[in-house]
Amino acid sequence: MQTEIIIAGFGGQGVLFVGQVLAYAGMDTGKHVTWIPSYGPEMRGGTANCTVIVADEEIGAPLVRNPQAVLALNLPSADKYEPLVRPNGVLVVNKSLVPRSVTRQDIISVLIPANEIAEQIADRRLTNMVMLGALLAKQPVLPLDAIKQALKNHLPERHKAFLPANFEALEAGYSFAETSVPA
Repeated sequence: MQTEIIIAGFGGQGVLFVGQVLAYAGMDTGKHVTWIPSYGPEMRGGTANCTVIVADEEIGAPLVRNPQAVLALNLPSADKYEPLVRPNGVLVVNKSLVPRSVTRQDIISVLIPANEIAEQIADRRLTNMVMLGALLAKQPVLPLDAIKQALKNHLPERHKAFLPANFEALEAGYSFAETSVPA
């Protein structure tokens, strides 16, 4: 089985980091993975996205036109990628920055107030982990524990103090999506 995911938002939202964590978790569990980042020349505020593929077998091509899942952390990303999600795929939208509903009826969608959830836990910088947790509730490409282990294994030592908050953010996003009514 192969799962193709696009994660997109503004630079500074941790878009590329979420993709890396997903790729590391896949590698650590014996899966084949690709991670392809793409970002504008701006450090913060420009567009950023990455494509992650997690598969049981070798990946033929790392390019993705119609992903099974999209994490859209901002409005431009939701506008760009909603039409591209494969039918019956998953679209997780950061409702905090996307002031519209999802228009497609042929996909599973989650509108999650990710910024607010992250701020309740500790810090807005956890928004990316809230979004990833929500994705895994609807598209269980990897278990939540694999993501937590990847964070433990690959997070630089200077950031290990943030592990409990990251775990809480993952679980909060997962719980929200698991109990939410389809958008």
